[in-house]
Amino acid sequence: MAADATVTFRDRVGDLTLPIGILAIVSMMVLPLPVALLDAFFVANILLSLLVLMVAMHSYRPLDFSSFPSILLIATVLRLALNVASTRIVLSEGHTGGDAAGKVIQAFGEFVVAGNFLVGLMVFAILVIINLVVITKGAGRVSEVSARFTLDAMPGKQMAIDADLNAGLLTAEEAKTRRSDVAAEADFYGAMDGASKFVKGDALAGILILAINIIGGILIGMVQYGLSAGQATETYVLLSVGDGLVAQIPSLLLSIATAIIVTRVSSSHDMADLIGKQMNLSRAWVPVAAVMLILGLVPGMPNLLFLMAAAIAGGLAWASRNKGAEGDEEDGADAAAGAGGAERGAGADIPEGVTAQDVTDHAPISLQIGYGLIGMVSEESGALVSRITGIRKEASKALGFVVPGVRIRDDLGLGPNQYRVRIGQTIVGEDVVYPDRKLALPGGASVRKLKGIEVKDPSFGMDAIWILPHQVTEAEADDYVVVEPESVVATHLSQLISKHAAHLIGPDDLQLLLDTLAEVSPTLVESVVPKLVPLHVLTSVARSLLAGRIPISDMRRILEGLADLSGRDLTPQAMAEQLRPSLTPLLLQQLGPISQPIPLVTLDPELEQLLLRARQNMDGETFLVIDNGLATTIVTTLSDLLEKASGQGREAVVVVASQLRRSFADFLRAHLPDAIVLGINELPETRRVEVIGVVGGSQGLPRPAMSAPEQQQPQPVG
Repeated sequence: MAADATVTFRDRVGDLTLPIGILAIVSMMVLPLPVALLDAFFVANILLSLLVLMVAMHSYRPLDFSSFPSILLIATVLRLALNVASTRIVLSEGHTGGDAAGKVIQAFGEFVVAGNFLVGLMVFAILVIINLVVITKGAGRVSEVSARFTLDAMPGKQMAIDADLNAGLLTAEEAKTRRSDVAAEADFYGAMDGASKFVKGDALAGILILAINIIGGILIGMVQYGLSAGQATETYVLLSVGDGLVAQIPSLLLSIATAIIVTRVSSSHDMADLIGKQMNLSRAWVPVAAVMLILGLVPGMPNLLFLMAAAIAGGLAWASRNKGAEGDEEDGADAAAGAGGAERGAGADIPEGVTAQDVTDHAPISLQIGYGLIGMVSEESGALVSRITGIRKEASKALGFVVPGVRIRDDLGLGPNQYRVRIGQTIVGEDVVYPDRKLALPGGASVRKLKGIEVKDPSFGMDAIWILPHQVTEAEADDYVVVEPESVVATHLSQLISKHAAHLIGPDDLQLLLDTLAEVSPTLVESVVPKLVPLHVLTSVARSLLAGRIPISDMRRILEGLADLSGRDLTPQAMAEQLRPSLTPLLLQQLGPISQPIPLVTLDPELEQLLLRARQNMDGETFLVIDNGLATTIVTTLSDLLEKASGQGREAVVVVASQLRRSFADFLRAHLPDAIVLGINELPETRRVEVIGVVGGSQGLPRPAMSAPEQQQPQPVG
């Protein structure tokens, strides 16, 4: 209880300190102040100015000293109150001598004036010019520009935070914190724009107060106290200059602090460390030393001083070079320590070495490899890296958006020859490759069985054999297709990227596509996004299209279609279904030449009617609810037909009734993820088709393909 009472008392005292201080400052302008107390306040004012300057120099970023505008206001009011109090004493008691206004004013006046009033006045004028014209004016201009640009950039920063939040890169709390920082930054620079005017006004007030003290003091001394002109001038100029210097030096310190704050760049170092780190460059000090040395050898110059400066610059160049070398060694040691920590694994007790970066990986696509595969991505080989780069370009063109970069990392938790592919944090594929072997895929005429490691090809599930390099000639002679291990990994990665493209695109990627389209169709983009369709809805539509293998490269057509659909109450998935007929040609042209007919697999009309009746709507989504035996028959039959077409080098598509397409595609995705399902309304009128099989019949077997005259158009379904 006693501790709680103590804390409460301290809080109350802290809450009352500032209001009482403000009232005391205002009282100083009205009530007479004793000379001893005036000296104490002058010293406290200098102390406060020095403290503010040091805090400004040691702040990492401007917002670390966000209370600076308020402190600047309080310090300015305190200084003006002291000026008023000192002016009252100077004018009323100045005739008694130089110590009439206190020891501080007398000391400053005698030190600067030093028996010459004109010199004292010039020194004071120069200080005022430096403060008012140079520092204050420059700081005010920087504050004004910073406030303008900060306020202009505020909407963009808020949108960037929302985009990161929607993309899952930020949590709700992190987004809230960043929004608060953006708002605080805008408030700070706005306040600094106004606070810089305090310093300017303070400098002007100092000039006027000095003039009042000198003119008024001389008149009062001569008229009221009978002093001669020389005595009055000597006394009141000494007191006025001392009073002005006591006020101008803290004002100059605060002006410097203001300039430091508004010109400060956010960094992980304070000002001294940052300047020292950036200026401590041997390649900068070496030419400086050379120039100083040349000047030191020129006749008539103060050679000794220039030679000493050259020696100092040379010593700093040598020291900075050695420090840079030590820094490189320390970085290398840190890297080695990090590597050693990785090799020790999770059992090592080094909690202080664990950071958020060690447990968080925001890479959209990651390829983790065992230590036996590191040679495939080494600088000497680099074959896998170059193949992945080519795959990214091809996938980006095929899908219609920029596929993110692939982060390749070694993982000691994997087997030596194992690799693993992640999309985000989800493992989507893994297999084993042998860098010292080659993968042989049997062709149609292959009859000989090769010796090697028998596996399944990770991309297509075909039987394959890892053979040694000396077996390549034998394999190729027997119609085997021999593939390099880098190609195996790259092809598998390409397939996974296409399959999971919907998980790779986010609001930032779509905004990039919109910005590119806006260069040629600005009105279309501006009128649709976000006025008719918000960015997050457009993202969901794009993901639904990509999940159905439809590229989004024709963004103009997508926006035009969404503009037509905006008046209807549709979900993003329903919007994607409505857009598919106009975008399906983009998919079909990737499957084969447009001069060749499209191979189709259709459903028997009776089976199609059965599936239409089997649809059920749950939570706004349509699902197929069918017997397990029938589902197995459909999947097996379709798999055989599609595999047969693939063996002939053709990629067939499954065509169903339009109202069945989405639910049937969802049903097949779990069993035949590579199958392409189109609605009857999605077949372009300009392309010829060829029905290679019909699923259904009384036995659930594929019916024979149609005769040649019937192959021009699919059978009507439903």
